Amino acid sequence: MAKDDRDLLDVLKFELRFLQKGGYGRLPRVPWRPPLVFEDSPTCLNFNAREDREPCSNCLLMQFVPEEKRSANIPCRHIAFNAAGQTLDSLYDWSTQQEIEEALESWLKTTIQRLERERARAGSTEMNDHATAIQMR
Repeated sequence: MAKDDRDLLDVLKFELRFLQKGGYGRLPRVPWRPPLVFEDSPTCLNFNAREDREPCSNCLLMQFVPEEKRSANIPCRHIAFNAAGQTLDSLYDWSTQQEIEEALESWLKTTIQRLERERARAGSTEMNDHATAIQMR
């Protein structure tokens, strides 16, 4: 099966909009349980999939999952949302839905900002390299 070829920054921005618009409110297809972050989002490769599920290893979010947790049943539950190491796995045990969504929103905003800075720096470096190459001609 093919790797996820979506743009990581676009996926994270979509996830943030989904969250902020109440996407994790009660879900009509599973009203008997609280929503599951990432798993109940269109961001998930297996959103609404019943058959032919993609392996989680194909997901863009895997790069945020610690190496030792990548073989977990649901790896995205092990993404550390903050310096204290809170993950969905730990938040599901002790937090309210609101606390979980606040932690997710904070992580998404921080991660999006970091990626935007990295891309801006990379773009600036590429432009400088291009300008240097032109000057050397």
